[in-house]
Amino acid sequence: MSKYGHKTGNWFEAIANKLGGEEGAEKFLRGETAVCVPDRCWTERDGVIYFMVVPDGTTGEDWITRLEGKGKSLSDEAKFVLRSRDFKPTSGVIYEIAVLKGMLFNDSDRVTKKIRTEAEQRTLSTPNAEIACLIRDKFTDEEIEAMGLVWIVTMHEPIAGSDGNPFLLSARRVVSGSWLFTCWDNPDDKWRREFGFAFVVSQVTSS
Repeated sequence: MSKYGHKTGNWFEAIANKLGGEEGAEKFLRGETAVCVPDRCWTERDGVIYFMVVPDGTTGEDWITRLEGKGKSLSDEAKFVLRSRDFKPTSGVIYEIAVLKGMLFNDSDRVTKKIRTEAEQRTLSTPNAEIACLIRDKFTDEEIEAMGLVWIVTMHEPIAGSDGNPFLLSARRVVSGSWLFTCWDNPDDKWRREFGFAFVVSQVTSS
């Protein structure tokens, strides 16, 4: 007997109706749609996490104020990157983001250049650096933990840090709180399994 055998047919019908009827329920079961609740909206399929973000033109300097105002911490290097002229905010666009979980790669293959190659093979695009801020703003540490991750690195075009080295912005959960950090962008650098790597699936102009 099914563990839901005590439920009536009306109960199952109500669930199907919430999902958009028979067609909507079938799409959900195939993993083509996600069930979302406010501020906690993502879906995972085959080791890839998907969600939407909508930039609003927030500048790097304003991101520092915005994130710190919400109790987030930013490393000195992250602030330097946000203040760089190469940090260019956008607006009027809706991005679908795909985060490739580190578990998708063998330990020996979890290196920057192979991760980017994998993204290209999946027809994923390079994100804008602001995606890191949107991710840090969108998700709590508890939600990142629920994804099975510690870090979410946005794989944007690297931006030079204070020492001139190329850096990537990343959201990180640690005991000391929610952080926006930087990671060095070296093609041969190895990453740990608990890292996730954010790319763009698609983007559309918002109305």
